[in-house]
Amino acid sequence: MGKSLHPKVKEFKEFVRKHPRIVKDVRNGNANWQDLFEDWYLLGEEDTRWNAYRDAENSSDSEVEKEDKSKNGWFDHVGELVKKMDANQLQSHINNINEVLGTVQGVISQFQSNPKGTSVTNETRAKPSHPFSFRKD
Repeated sequence: MGKSLHPKVKEFKEFVRKHPRIVKDVRNGNANWQDLFEDWYLLGEEDTRWNAYRDAENSSDSEVEKEDKSKNGWFDHVGELVKKMDANQLQSHINNINEVLGTVQGVISQFQSNPKGTSVTNETRAKPSHPFSFRKD
């Protein structure tokens, strides 16, 4: 139990500590320790094979920032959008939407006042709207 690790193994462990993405790849099954150690031992730390892990470290900082933003929720996102918006452009869009809604309401009201396929005749006008008409004598 008192065995000490080979110096190269210790160096590899330090290399892995510097690049935590390697551990994730092994745990996900994308790589295994033996192959990674052999590549590290034969190619060295500065080989282009490790660029993916170096880039991942740089992007992991931005991933942490993205996670923080997503934790803040949609309210902060809306707040940032409000800061970036142009009031005149927003007013223009609101006016356009208002015009479209007015047009749609006009079309709907035309169809509701005169349903398709029915025509208003004198007979339908003479009939009371209620089938039982109660009149006072």
